[in-house]
Amino acid sequence: MTKPRIWFNGELVAHEDATIHILSHVVHYGSSVFEGIRCYATDRGPAVFRLREHMRRHVDSAKIHRMDTGYSLDQLCDAVVGTIADSGMESCYIRPVTFRGTGRMGVNPLHNTVETAVAVWDWGQYLGDEAITQGVDVQVSSWQRNAPNTTPGLAKAGGNYLSSSLIKMEAIHNGFVEGIALTREGYLSEGSGENLFVVRDGVLFTPPAAFSILPGITRDSVITIARERGYEVREQALPREALYIADELFFTGTAAEVTPIRSVDHYTIGEGRRGPITAELQEAYFAAVRDADNARGWLTFVRDAAPATDAVAAESDVVAG
Repeated sequence: MTKPRIWFNGELVAHEDATIHILSHVVHYGSSVFEGIRCYATDRGPAVFRLREHMRRHVDSAKIHRMDTGYSLDQLCDAVVGTIADSGMESCYIRPVTFRGTGRMGVNPLHNTVETAVAVWDWGQYLGDEAITQGVDVQVSSWQRNAPNTTPGLAKAGGNYLSSSLIKMEAIHNGFVEGIALTREGYLSEGSGENLFVVRDGVLFTPPAAFSILPGITRDSVITIARERGYEVREQALPREALYIADELFFTGTAAEVTPIRSVDHYTIGEGRRGPITAELQEAYFAAVRDADNARGWLTFVRDAAPATDAVAAESDVVAG
């Protein structure tokens, strides 16, 4: 089966041709920023969930790391939609990435090229096929999240995910599906690639942005849905032991979507399965990502918005040149 083409620096190229040089800065120093976005099958065809919010964060991440992509926000959104349209896929995972390419070797990246690509592929349940209904077993990681003013937590940067890989590998080696990281001060932060919610007495708690988390688009969506349904949501500092006495716990993220947590460090959470509030919010979230009426304006319908590929490439030449 032919793999979908990749949008690479303004052109759609064959999957096998989307390559970089081994001496690209990103290979040696982790100098990339990226996004994870989902496109869902709906009654109006494929629809991208909160595309503009994701791509705005991508532009912000690039700016924080002094990368000029050479493309406007509108052009990057068009690149995503155009890549999906070209693939013919009804649903997919989307990976925009901007990275430092070739140039001088060394830590200073200011003389290296900046390159941007968009790839799409089929990706099912990130934490396992049964995770959405049965929940997952996790541990508190021995690896902490980076302290503020070390590497920017608001940027979704490739280098930040070296920490995530350590958290994830440790969890798997210890027989768990995922790990939860703490801040330097010992408060709850997030999973290796997910935000965290604690439910206690009908109230939802989640660590605030200042606690070394990436403020997730899915996190924001779930907060919005919960408040619409009358739930109180508090963004506040949470100690580790709040996990063990929670009524319910769940992760949120583009890949993880809304995934229940059934145990932490071998402590059973609630009844050891998906709780009622998690189930309600999960159902509402999955309805929102496939809402053909687009009541909240969160969906970009590919068939309505797909640009001409040649036009996107031509516009990018103007901006970059």
